[in-house]
Amino acid sequence: MSIRQQRSRWAALGVAFLVALALVAAAGGCSSPPSATSPHPPHSRLEVGTADGQLRGKQVGSTDEYLGIPYAAPPVGALRWAPPRPPAHWTRTRRATGFAPHCPQPVGVFGRPSTSENCLYLNVFRPSRDRENLPVMVWIHGGGYVGGESDDYDPSALVANGVIVVTINYRLGALGFLADAALASRRGGPTGDYGLMDQQAALRWVQQNIRAFGGNPANVTIFGESAGGQSVLVQLISPAARGLFARAIVESGGYAQYPTSLASAETQGKAFAAKVGCSSNTAGCLRALPVAKILANQNQSGASADIDGLVLTQPLKNALASGNFSHVPVIDGSNHDEWRLFVALSTFEGHPVTAANYQQTIASTLFISRQLAAIIAAQYPVSNYPSPALAMSAVGTDGIFACPTLLLDQDMSKYTKTYGYEFSDENAPSGYPTPGFAYAATHAAELQYFFGLPAQAHGILSAQQRKLATAMQREWTSFATSGVPSAPGAALWPRFTSSKQEMLSLTPPNPVSEADFSTEHHCGFWALGGD
Repeated sequence: MSIRQQRSRWAALGVAFLVALALVAAAGGCSSPPSATSPHPPHSRLEVGTADGQLRGKQVGSTDEYLGIPYAAPPVGALRWAPPRPPAHWTRTRRATGFAPHCPQPVGVFGRPSTSENCLYLNVFRPSRDRENLPVMVWIHGGGYVGGESDDYDPSALVANGVIVVTINYRLGALGFLADAALASRRGGPTGDYGLMDQQAALRWVQQNIRAFGGNPANVTIFGESAGGQSVLVQLISPAARGLFARAIVESGGYAQYPTSLASAETQGKAFAAKVGCSSNTAGCLRALPVAKILANQNQSGASADIDGLVLTQPLKNALASGNFSHVPVIDGSNHDEWRLFVALSTFEGHPVTAANYQQTIASTLFISRQLAAIIAAQYPVSNYPSPALAMSAVGTDGIFACPTLLLDQDMSKYTKTYGYEFSDENAPSGYPTPGFAYAATHAAELQYFFGLPAQAHGILSAQQRKLATAMQREWTSFATSGVPSAPGAALWPRFTSSKQEMLSLTPPNPVSEADFSTEHHCGFWALGGD
């Protein structure tokens, strides 16, 4: 099996949005849904009518917030492991002033723990000044498909540039991605991919309702990071998502290019059912399980989409290479030092990389033989780096993130406008464990340049970094507005093409053009693994 084929097994490594959020488990969010309805003065500027009923939000600074809006019925009882259904209507005005529960997930590094299945809610943030026909950006959070939540992200800086931002929850872990033939709604599927169906239900809600908030349903951009970025890629190739968005932004989502086959996913699902004592009357037994038992027995390292035949019909690589995807403008990128986060986590957990275990660490990380690991170690000798940890970080960054992302750009750019980037702030603030570790521009480090995050999850940006953050926010929102990313003072963002594979390096104080991405990340070497 080639190195590039091995990347299909790296989906389980898709991870967190910010590890430090585990240290602030008590911060933010709500343990129960906001009060559904309340009397209010009529004709309030903050009152909005949706297809399901009236909402009343709140103003925070120059942003109007509508929080905890149900976009689907609670996926409980017979709706557990079923496609999302429309939410119930309400008759009185519903207060939308507090976040609703986020989807079930265990204690861990991916997000805050929850056991509430009543979690299919979204939040709408719009400029307080009266505007109409605004671009809409729908944020899909990361967390390896096993953790994360919508309410960790304050998008007010993006909203200030004249866009509406929607953040969503979706089902996670086994509750969102378990595939078992007993759960199929029809013979042959779909089974699994319920979290992806939730994302599509949220996008349909946006199409139906966002005009009431001043948004333009014909100008919707989906964007996400890590598993959220991978979700954007998956929605690009999903036939069921066609027409639900007009642009797409992928942040660090190229780490897993191949959803698992339905047969493989259902085999894993059958093993899970046996593990929890549901080998007989499988569907009824699984739907009766306590949430805590499901969380305790699911794969904690990550979940994966599968080719269920409805949401997904073919592997990502095949769809992009053949042009069988939504031909919308795309921004796709990664961070300069992605894998440093995971090496630091391993060190924090008592498994440091040393010169003695370097090759074995390569083999176990990439799921390859010792022989292949030796070839990679020769390309990335420990002696070329300040430490074995940073040598391993370079291997993981290049092989798992940077070069797969480049391959995606090469495929997509044949059919649609594509813009590549690399987040390259080597001094990006870090709130992660393992003090003293050189995190640099690691996985998820760019998020603090777009969003307000919990204080413990990031540091304080310098004046030059704030200038970069402003440029990044304007590039993302200008892309959402017109399909072309730009910012005053920044270099012209070159379009990525097969003949001119240029990217934009997001480095303070102003982004600059980058033409040597492939060389710096040894992508020629990784391509030699073959198809």
